[in-house]
Amino acid sequence: MEFRQIIRERYSCRKFSGTQIAASALSEILEAGRLAPTAKNLQEQRIYVIQSDDGLHRIDELTPCRYGAPTVIAVAFRMDDVFVYPGGKRDSGAEDAAIAATHMMLAAADQGVDSCWINFFDPEHARTLLGLPENEEVLMLLDLGYAESSPERIIKNRKELALIVSYM
Repeated sequence: MEFRQIIRERYSCRKFSGTQIAASALSEILEAGRLAPTAKNLQEQRIYVIQSDDGLHRIDELTPCRYGAPTVIAVAFRMDDVFVYPGGKRDSGAEDAAIAATHMMLAAADQGVDSCWINFFDPEHARTLLGLPENEEVLMLLDLGYAESSPERIIKNRKELALIVSYM
């Protein structure tokens, strides 16, 4: 699919059919996350694919927002391997993980796989529930699957470019 079409048509699916995504599509999606740029090329993102009944049950305990997706990707980052920006008040962890997640979300659309970005959960509880290392923080969950035959597409109107862009 052409990139402009992907960004115009991609939406947050909130009702999945339960049909598992193809392994080849998942591989392409994960590769997009691997190739995402990171500050100083630290590649601190960690990607966890959750497809087992036990894993999906854990996601259901964590958030009400799985919407029946048969695959969930948890995107985390290693907190001890981030670039700290000048001034020491911010680091690259959340940004780099968000870039990887965005790449995977758009790659999913390119593969014909529906998705939903989920951040309605407690990151600390997610780390514990998923059994992740203490030095990792879960940034987001990405529901993946195929929409039911007549999906409810909620596409919000966007502000005019002139309202969000300033030239200096």
